Amino acid sequence: MRKLVAVAAMLALALPAASLADNDDDDDDGFGLAGLLSAGNKEDLPPVILSAGMPLSDAPWELKSGTYYEFEIQGDGSQELAIVGPEFFRAIWIDEIVVEGLEVRPLGLDSIEFDEAGEMEIGFVAIKPGSYYLKVPGSTGETQRLEITIK
Repeated sequence: MRKLVAVAAMLALALPAASLADNDDDDDDGFGLAGLLSAGNKEDLPPVILSAGMPLSDAPWELKSGTYYEFEIQGDGSQELAIVGPEFFRAIWIDEIVVEGLEVRPLGLDSIEFDEAGEMEIGFVAIKPGSYYLKVPGSTGETQRLEITIK
C-alpha cells in the first residue's frame, strides 16, 4: 500500500512538469523553463553616464523583481571615475557584462571603474525587493547617485 501511495504521489508531481514541457508558448507569464530570460521579459534601462560633474542618470529606476534588464554604462574619459553599489549588485543576478564585444559572466560585483573613455553593457535579473543605489564613491551630491527601487 505504501508503494502505491508513493507512486501516486510521484505521478502527481510529474504531471504538472510534463504539461509545462509540452507548452511551446514563449509568451507564458509563468516564466517556466527559459521564460525568465526570454525577450518578452526584457526591458532596456537608460544609460548611466560617467562624466566629470554630470548626473549619473536623468531619473531614478523602478524595477520589477523577476524582470530581465539591460543598461549601458558610458564613460567619456573626462576623469577617472567609478561607481559602487554593493547592496544593489547583491540584490540582482548578473547574466553578463559586455565590454567591447567580450562577454563576462561574473558571480558577483562590487564596483566598476573607468580609467578612460569606454562603454559596457550589463544584463541582469532584479531579484530582491528594496531600495538601492549606484553612486560615484566619495561623492555627496544627489546627481552623483542613482536611486534604484526593486518592487
